[in-house]
Amino acid sequence: MVDILHRVAVARTSPEKVYDALTTTDGLAGWWTTDTTGDAAEGGVIAFRFPPGGFDMKVLETTPSEHVRWEVVDGPDEWVGTTIDWRLRTDDDWTVVMFEHQGWAEPVEFMHHCSTKWATYLMSLKSLLETGVGAPAPRDVHVAFPD
Repeated sequence: MVDILHRVAVARTSPEKVYDALTTTDGLAGWWTTDTTGDAAEGGVIAFRFPPGGFDMKVLETTPSEHVRWEVVDGPDEWVGTTIDWRLRTDDDWTVVMFEHQGWAEPVEFMHHCSTKWATYLMSLKSLLETGVGAPAPRDVHVAFPD
């Protein structure tokens, strides 16, 4: 198994605000995709829709201001059964987000694409929290992936 790993630090933002951006549909819609619905509470399922498809994530764990973990229960075959893990910590005036998309079967080209997209969305999260304006789909950075 292989994982996608990223780290981003958000300036002058509390872990509580980052946690809210990861655990509410309005927060998620502000940086990942505007088409976000469902139940973001522990045990719930969140639906994220993008042109041309999407993902459903079951919320496995939430620890306020510290940790969020999802399991992909519907979406592309490469994603189903993988987990998304968010760990938050403070470092002076920064909240550090340690991100892992865990459990990929192998490092296929689609995984490379998704790693790039995750990086753009993490920068969108950073921007939303630092400036009030994110770049969720469909206003995200487009990275072409051939069919």
